[in-house]
Amino acid sequence: MDEVHEEQSQPLDQEEDNEIRTESTAFVHGEPSQDGNGPPKVDSEVEVLHEKVTKQIIKEGHGQKPSKYSTCFLHYRAWTESTLHKFEDTWNEQKPVELVLGKEKKEMTGLAIGLSSMKSGERALLHVGWELGYGKEGNFSFPNVPPMADIIYEAELIGFDETKEGKARGDMTVEERIGAADRRKMDGNALFKEEKLEEAMQQYEMAIAYMGDDFMFQLFGKYRDMALAVKNPCHLNMAACMIKLKRFEEAIMQCNIVLAEDENNAKALFRRGKARAELGQTDAAREDYLKVRKFAPEDKAVARELRLLAEHDKALYQKQKEIYKGIFGPRPEPKPKRTNWLVLFWQWLLSLFYRLLKRERCKAD
Repeated sequence: MDEVHEEQSQPLDQEEDNEIRTESTAFVHGEPSQDGNGPPKVDSEVEVLHEKVTKQIIKEGHGQKPSKYSTCFLHYRAWTESTLHKFEDTWNEQKPVELVLGKEKKEMTGLAIGLSSMKSGERALLHVGWELGYGKEGNFSFPNVPPMADIIYEAELIGFDETKEGKARGDMTVEERIGAADRRKMDGNALFKEEKLEEAMQQYEMAIAYMGDDFMFQLFGKYRDMALAVKNPCHLNMAACMIKLKRFEEAIMQCNIVLAEDENNAKALFRRGKARAELGQTDAAREDYLKVRKFAPEDKAVARELRLLAEHDKALYQKQKEIYKGIFGPRPEPKPKRTNWLVLFWQWLLSLFYRLLKRERCKAD
């Protein structure tokens, strides 16, 4: 169901807008794994895109490449090549960046050239000369880039819209933005059903990009309800995917975004509870499940998860009991000493000799 107030009528362990359950499946998506310092080391072939732009593919994409005036949604990190100082990282913000090819800012020219060569889902390392970056003067506000600084980008093209004449989100009406986000959400659901999960996640993320904080802040009344009816299911479906991927912390973050808008959202509480339980946060998970049970007392999924938590706690108690029993158990009874008859015999002889000697002394006196 699409409506926010109708979400609770579905079983809590099902996805939004489809019947796919949160069992096991796997795909690679999201923030690349790296040490967070310098650019990743890449061994793939260097492709010359321009005199001042080269590219190395980190992860292959799929489908077509964007054309001029396409609205691209991307994440990127950026370093100055000479010092490897990282001056920008959009993954930290958890919000994709929008860039319209052919209408990008001057300092993004090199990045745009790289994007135009990429497919949806592709991640690449781009080397951009200063002439197509922040130029001879650099930038002394945010981001802070020194003069004549060549740039290294680690960029991921999440996806793109072939919008007419490069119509950006900021130029759309409220209805157009909500409609575009809803189409992305529906595309994501269809891909999810086909188990094209990487592509589905990209669609959800692009749908959420249409519903950014700057946009939501301006909405009131029915328009805000319409936007949340699209945005929240995307966050919840992403949380479900992240649970499958065992990316539990990120799943909790997605649920928290929904709960910030609707603190009693049953699906968000349920999925956050599952993620917390997997992280071993059993008390917090139980708290989420018990809160869900107030809104869905007959839901079998909630009862099942609470039962699993109870079984986990019982098993943990038994294990701890066995451990402590070995450490603090009762002292073993001392074994009775064996009687040494030889020692007793010699003790008797000595005693007899002592008595006889004492008797002889008495006679002498």
